[in-house]
Amino acid sequence: MRTVTLRSGEKIPQLGLGTWHMGERGGNRAAEARAIVAGIDLGMTLIDTAEMYGEGGAEEVVASAISGRRDEVFVVSKVYPHNASRKGAIAACERSLKRLGTDRIDLYLLHWRGSHPLSETVAAFEQLKADGKIRHWGVSNLDTGDMAELRGVKDGGNCAANQVLYHLGSRSIDYDLIADSAKHNVMVMAYSPLGQGEILDDAALAAVAKKHGVTPAAISIAWTMRHPHVVSIPKASNLAHVKQNAAAAGLTLDAADLKALDQAFPPPKRKGLLGML
Repeated sequence: MRTVTLRSGEKIPQLGLGTWHMGERGGNRAAEARAIVAGIDLGMTLIDTAEMYGEGGAEEVVASAISGRRDEVFVVSKVYPHNASRKGAIAACERSLKRLGTDRIDLYLLHWRGSHPLSETVAAFEQLKADGKIRHWGVSNLDTGDMAELRGVKDGGNCAANQVLYHLGSRSIDYDLIADSAKHNVMVMAYSPLGQGEILDDAALAAVAKKHGVTPAAISIAWTMRHPHVVSIPKASNLAHVKQNAAAAGLTLDAADLKALDQAFPPPKRKGLLGML
């Protein structure tokens, strides 16, 4: 498993597990937990979740999957924007810790920007870090202007990560956010690297997948991981998809592959709105 190095020097897996839409139906939770366990066994030990996912249900699925294996995994969760005040973020983190069945969250993110000032959210995150409740903090769905503003608030430069929408069909971050993040030592987390599945039927993508003997999904994930500071977090709720996605960890796309994919999915020529789901 390739790794990405955080600003602290800690190394984490470049390929992780997403949990969006998990925990929404009680009857699916056992299978979802088994899928996470299978991913952990394959080296995908970074697990991304949020209080929003299933209104805490996904965190409970993660708790089931990591029971007895907490020290093997790197857990990421997120706070709702409306909970991201100085006191609210601390209370929300406590609730997430309880649902996750753990004493610390490895990376805690602001899910997207809301009405609470960034300075309040950062102050809460720094307090949680000082108290040992979280180990690192970051943001999600923030563009270059927002990140510049964040760096201007007290302790804002401690941001470890920015989780954003990134896949072949949504490349707005390629214009400047990817480079800006690398410049300021902020890890990028690519969520929904398969889009909503709409990109997987593309002929060029299929051709590259055939060349490497993997699925189009694996190529799509590997494409997001071509940057050394980008972590990809595809969601898979069944064992077959987990195994298919895990193949991306061993893939290196060559210049011909990247050229073919650029032709099918052109990079942005101008600044656009940050994609978001």
